[in-house]
Amino acid sequence: MQQWRTRNDALGTVNRGDAAESGLCTSCRADCKGKCETWMSSILGRKMLYPRDFGDITAGSAHTSPTGVGYHSLRIQGYVHGAAGLPPGLSTSADDCIFPNVNLETEFGRRVKTKSRIPIMTGALGSTEIARKYWDSFAIGSALVGFPIVIGENVVGVDQDAELKNGSVVKAPELDRRINKYLHYMHEGYGGIFVQLNVEDTRNGVAEYVAEHYGDQVIIELKWGQGAKDIGGEIQVRSLEYAKFLAERGYMVDPDPNLEKNQRAFHSRAIRSFARHSRLGATEAPTPDDLREYFLERVNYLRRLGFRRISLKTGAYDMQGLAMAIRFASEAKLDLLTIDGAGGGTGMSPWNMMDHWGIPSLHLHTKTVEYANILTQYGMRVPHLSFAGGFAREDHVFKALALGSPYARLVCMGRAPMIPGFVGANIEGVFHPERQEELNGNWDKLPSTVNKYGESPERIFAGWYDMEELIGPDEMKKIPLGAVALWNYADKLSAGLQQFLAGVRKFDVTALSRDDLMSGNLETEQVTGIPHMTRAYDRQAREILTQDLQPVTPEETVMDNGQNGQ
Repeated sequence: MQQWRTRNDALGTVNRGDAAESGLCTSCRADCKGKCETWMSSILGRKMLYPRDFGDITAGSAHTSPTGVGYHSLRIQGYVHGAAGLPPGLSTSADDCIFPNVNLETEFGRRVKTKSRIPIMTGALGSTEIARKYWDSFAIGSALVGFPIVIGENVVGVDQDAELKNGSVVKAPELDRRINKYLHYMHEGYGGIFVQLNVEDTRNGVAEYVAEHYGDQVIIELKWGQGAKDIGGEIQVRSLEYAKFLAERGYMVDPDPNLEKNQRAFHSRAIRSFARHSRLGATEAPTPDDLREYFLERVNYLRRLGFRRISLKTGAYDMQGLAMAIRFASEAKLDLLTIDGAGGGTGMSPWNMMDHWGIPSLHLHTKTVEYANILTQYGMRVPHLSFAGGFAREDHVFKALALGSPYARLVCMGRAPMIPGFVGANIEGVFHPERQEELNGNWDKLPSTVNKYGESPERIFAGWYDMEELIGPDEMKKIPLGAVALWNYADKLSAGLQQFLAGVRKFDVTALSRDDLMSGNLETEQVTGIPHMTRAYDRQAREILTQDLQPVTPEETVMDNGQNGQ
């Protein structure tokens, strides 16, 4: 198994634990004092694009010979002339063709378009405690930046204050809180909020509740799976009474909290927690045709409820499962299909399952484009795609969108955009110790990784005044610092992506193509079909070399060896 570096001397970043391919630690803690690249970007924004200590250092790349196959083994092209995709009003003048003028706005949807200022969306933030505790930072930050957010599965089912009548939800305060917080801060029509449905959500009438209370303000998402696991979602429960509540609400809880032996083991501390599990979907569909029929019926039912925007999320399943997701989503005329490869993050999944199940992201996404092309050749319109599974940096976003062109419109990021929420809450808890528990802050004082930049929010966060200009100084006092940190992280992603796009002379993100990538090794070329870097554009190079020339005999060959005067 490949080992990823845990420190980057040029950027001055260090991982607290083992590094994943994304650059995040395999276990990302909310109380972390730094300082991985994403953590630092939450404070410094676009400054993290560059090596530290300018004027005192020089820097050199450590990543020119990638081994193995993954997004890390794709390389990004760069061109010496031209400019494409220029927004209206800009010319091909060098004064106009600067990276801040690259347009990152995108949209997705069949009939109703959902706009996003930058081509990312969050992963599903569902029933885990970490999603609940830091929701305000995630929601407000993403709404103000202008990209979509996803409320994950089971939020209603695990809410002890939610009320169900005859098996259907009639009161859902936690779901309401999450939806309303995002909608309140949506700015100029950019972004969107998804509510995800699994087996239990369907049984509990979550779709009906959302349709009645929010109508088409919400995008409804059907969930087949995710990249982190191939079973239903889990959370850990440390209260016996809460575990019994969840079992009564219809969840599978392991071990069974209603068995006396397990209760005795819990009280003796031999058992310290319970795991709540969701059920597998489509168990009553033995064939692809049965699944297709059920799926199309379900989509039609959601449309009758009034949803005009419907999406599907699927996981790192086999090629048959991938093909069914793309074909059925196309037939159902869905607005978005999210494909989550193995390597994707989680709030709680079995660890060895994460490491050993499913199709890794690059392989899965490559086949997604291949299958989408097949349907297109047969006259079917494929939904817009979102690629997920281990993304955290701007180079990841570029590669995923280019690989997935022309279908991919968004990159779905799960763990990375959560880190700013943690950073901001910890900093805010230091400034407001009386509200530290409410804020879910974990620090008693600012660590050296923070106070070196300042001792007030205005000095610590690079994007503070940009955000203040958008919403005003009074509103800045009301929003959590985690939202400010998320703004900074998005600023770093945006500027870095604009720079990569300018380098390939594409001044609109939708102009990206697979030709803007090259394989860093021959194995990656074999998997993706993207030419190796010495073969990419080789034909065009040879045409340039031989244009207007005729072959000569060996005797006529001109060699500058110091002996030929020609």
